[in-house]
This record gives sequence, structure tokens and C-alpha cells, in this order.
Amino acid sequence: MPRSADPPPPPGPPFEVRCRHEEPSAREYARGVARAVDRISRTGLRKVVLARALDLSLDRPVDPGWLLRRLAGQNPRGYAFAVEVPGADRRTTLVGASPELLVARRGRAVRCHPLAGSAARDADPDVDRRRARSLAGSEKDRREHAFVVAAIADALRPLCTALDVPARPSLTATATMWHLGTRITGELADPEVSSLALARAVHPTPAVCGTPTEAARQAVAELEPFDRGHYAGAVGWCDAEGDGEWAVALRCAEVSDREVRLFAGAGIVADSDPRAELAETAAKFRTVLAALGVEPHPTEPPTE
Repeated sequence: MPRSADPPPPPGPPFEVRCRHEEPSAREYARGVARAVDRISRTGLRKVVLARALDLSLDRPVDPGWLLRRLAGQNPRGYAFAVEVPGADRRTTLVGASPELLVARRGRAVRCHPLAGSAARDADPDVDRRRARSLAGSEKDRREHAFVVAAIADALRPLCTALDVPARPSLTATATMWHLGTRITGELADPEVSSLALARAVHPTPAVCGTPTEAARQAVAELEPFDRGHYAGAVGWCDAEGDGEWAVALRCAEVSDREVRLFAGAGIVADSDPRAELAETAAKFRTVLAALGVEPHPTEPPTE
């Protein structure tokens, strides 16, 4: 469909949330962030990404195709996707609108657009601009972003004859968030290396796991009390010539009849504040909540 297409209207009256459950709870998530910061101060871990899930039970089933069209219309510059989840007990579809390009290949040309370092957007233009400027100048967020860029560049350099990595990130906007992003481009040494092989080479990046990778993976296993499933994986396509485009499965939800599970995460570094990281995940939930027409829970922390 045209990326500029307006989102379809909700089917009938707004969805009514019959039950809402966070895993972990806001308090438990903040506690986990504090534990991660402590671990970073005591070990060689430099960054870990902690996620949480939001389960909604709605008054009627959600059509994944309709939700996909809503997400694509509200996020025209994102990577909208809907993929049936294999092996689920009942028909489940992972639906989302990712802002982050993991890797793309066309011929020998390679490009990536990693995102790390985020701030919630605001309806007030003056507040929104201040948040963007604050993010652009944030040492904490620029350091968090640099971990991701360095890891991707290290993974791609052995595969490329040329690689251009800008020295400074730029601001990238979605409907709900500001992000720091870096557009990396390169040229493959071997034209037989497919887009899928490239995705396998760079994933998981520190944007979804942390760094060093194995230490961060272990921290996620210990501090995150739920199974991510396919959230934060790679979603995309690869054709017979090896060309393709892969995005990180973010700003997404698993949809099964009237049950919807949303996911959101935040990168934790040495000077992370638990309340701020909690607010970041709440802001990221809003991409899917807005597409559903569901208001954020009033008890969610403010994004200031």
C-alpha cells in the first residue's frame, strides 16, 4: 500500500480494555534497572537493554491486518510488518511499525540505520523542540548510541571494501519518540553475502541486547522476568539475488484474538535513572496503543 495512506478508522466504537497487566510491574522494572546499573558499576558490562511487556484483554478481537494498516498510516517512515508467530498455541501475529533499519542490501551496497538514545515527543511544539535539543546534547544518550554504532561497524568491516560511519549521530523522529540515529553505508567485498547473512552478522546489536553481548545476554536472562518471544528479533525479506531489507522487531505487539501483548525496552548504562528508563518504555508503548485507539494507563509515570 502507499506509505502515505491515511490509517483506516477504528472498526466501530473504541476498544474497551477489560484487563491490563504489566510484566514486570513499573516498580519491579525500576528495581531491575537499579540492579543493572549496579552490575555495570561492578563488572565489565557497559550496557544492557531491559524490556517489559504490557498485556491487554480487549472487549472484542483485533484484526491484525487492520492494525497493520493503522500502524503503517500513523508511522509512514517506519517499517510496518505483520508476521504469524510459528509454534504458538493459538493463531498469533506479531504486528509492528519499527523505526530501526537493521541492515539492507542492494547489489553490493549496504546500509544500516541503528537507533539508540531516546526521548518521548510532546504535543506542544516548544516542549517537543526542547526535548529534541536535550537528547542531541545528552552525553549519556550519545554514549549509549556509540556502543551500537561501534558494534555494527566492527561486524561489517570484515565484509566490506568500504564503510562510511558518520562521526556524530543525527536526530530521527517518529510519531511518539525522538531517537539518535546514525546512517551507515558500505560496499560489500563479496557479492554472494546476502542481506540475511548480513542481518545474522550484526544481530543482536547493543540496541536490543547490550555490550559486551554475552555479558548483556546473561544480565537480560537474570533481570528480565518474561520471554521476549520474537520481540527485538529481525523481521524482513531476502530475495533470490540476496538483496533484502531487515528491520528490528520493535514498537510491536503479539495479537491473538482479543488478547494483545505489547513490548518496549530501554538501554541501561552506568548513569541511567530508573524512573527515566521506566518512562521511556511507557512512551514506546504508545505507538501500538495509539494505533489501537487505547489511552495510556493514567498510572504510567510522566515522561518528563
